[in-house]
Amino acid sequence: MKYIDIAKEKIKKLKNKDDIIILAIESSCDETAVAITKGKRILSNKISSQIEIHARFGGVVPEIASRNHILAIDNILEQALEESKMTLKDIDAVAVTYGAGLLGALLVGVAYTKSLALSLGVPLIGINHIKGHIFANFISHQELKYPFICLVASGGHTALLKVEGYQKIESLGSTCDDAAGEAFDKVARVLGLGYPGGPEVEKAAQKGKDKIILPRPFKGEEHLNFSYSGLKTAVVNYVHNTKKGGGDVNIYDVAKSFQNQAVGMLIDNAIKAAKRHNIKSIAVAGGVGANTALREGLEKAAKEHGIKLFLPPKSLCTDNAAMIAIAAYFAIKENISPADLDLDADASLDLIS
Repeated sequence: MKYIDIAKEKIKKLKNKDDIIILAIESSCDETAVAITKGKRILSNKISSQIEIHARFGGVVPEIASRNHILAIDNILEQALEESKMTLKDIDAVAVTYGAGLLGALLVGVAYTKSLALSLGVPLIGINHIKGHIFANFISHQELKYPFICLVASGGHTALLKVEGYQKIESLGSTCDDAAGEAFDKVARVLGLGYPGGPEVEKAAQKGKDKIILPRPFKGEEHLNFSYSGLKTAVVNYVHNTKKGGGDVNIYDVAKSFQNQAVGMLIDNAIKAAKRHNIKSIAVAGGVGANTALREGLEKAAKEHGIKLFLPPKSLCTDNAAMIAIAAYFAIKENISPADLDLDADASLDLIS
């Protein structure tokens, strides 16, 4: 009997099981992560970060990231099993991020998880990285119900989605150029701050004042799209022109002014989307969702407009495997077919496929 036939038979039985035990692997960028969940509850969520390795280069080097995933994955799996007090024999299904991300990094996780699926004889669930971020909200907010607006803000994506089910997600607007997280990283480099840029800009902004005039892209427009290229360029030009004129650049004021415009655009469009579609819930997904200014600004705006806001804990905003496991749980509940052993990594996987 072929593997896929065995997987299909087993996944039919899992649909009606609430306490499905899922082992998930996430390796789309520079974190090697393994999680084990039981139903919607996290039993373990282990992460090996490569931030210190890539910090010297000012960004992630794909080849180095891939090699370090290979070195770390066995150990992280062992840690996850030990913390969860589970063995591989207890696992009902395995899940993996197969896109989007760095191709080499994705391939490590996909190949490793396929070998687990085959050796254990359990269903393999391929998960879109962004869907993982979206469904992370259900871990800490099990009261979250469809439909809801999801603000996705990360290093690779910035978008507004209407979520009505695992398989029913509609894009309402997206970035026309840079993603929000990408802009934070570029501004951090211009200001001479460290890597990763998002947390460094946030720390600098805490010491600054919003006194530098920077543009708010699409201000007054009716659509729900985003643009960060012009805002990033305005910061670059301000720093260059100030230095050229012999002036001193106050990096704290620049960081504060940039951050206010960057998160202001996210907040305005999220509220606009909820009101336009008459939806009373907004959830946040992606690494930029850990930004305190964004979280506090959304809380204030949502309260003013009578909208319920769902924020994952900061630890679940950045890349982790628990979000991949919970997305797989919902995929199983919605009759998603398991992947076969020819599942391949897709570096440019569509946002909501």
